[in-house]
Amino acid sequence: MYEPLYDYIETKSGSNLTPEEKLHIQLFFKPKHLRKRQYLLQEGDICKDMSFIVKGAGRMFGLNDKGQEYTMRFGIENWWLGDYESYNYSIPSRHNIEMVEDSDLLQISKEGLQKLTSLVPAFDAMIKEIDKKGVVANQKRIYSSISLNAEEKYDAFLKSYPKILNRFPLVMIASYLGISPETLSRIRKNILNK
Repeated sequence: MYEPLYDYIETKSGSNLTPEEKLHIQLFFKPKHLRKRQYLLQEGDICKDMSFIVKGAGRMFGLNDKGQEYTMRFGIENWWLGDYESYNYSIPSRHNIEMVEDSDLLQISKEGLQKLTSLVPAFDAMIKEIDKKGVVANQKRIYSSISLNAEEKYDAFLKSYPKILNRFPLVMIASYLGISPETLSRIRKNILNK
């Protein structure tokens, strides 16, 4: 179960893990299995673990003041899922994380993450790399949200996340893009007719 995580760490860090480092990783990451529609995190709870998705898919979402769902982020194999704000500041989450497929996860606590970064240099390098990429992804998401029309948002989403489209219902993708499901259906129909 740990091989995908080892591969991920080695790819992101550009370093090979030693057998001893792999043992450290196994000590700090705990496996968890969740079924489809099971919650990894519920609004009001504190996110105590970050989860690496070995198999499956999930999404982080919330409700606006009108009771409508909005999707903050998605997660599939080799992605991380958790509420970073709640995890880092130990505050109640404003979001829910629900698994959209049966999922196998590897979870690490905040304390475990801090210890592992000092014990495994490749893990520390991986954290820095995903932090950099996360900032860039957030900038792109903000730009798309405030600067692009609905069709351009969908096009940018397809280019950035082609593997997600068939894993999540269109209503979730529409809520991620900040458009109605009807608008997304119209856009997809227009693309097919071109």
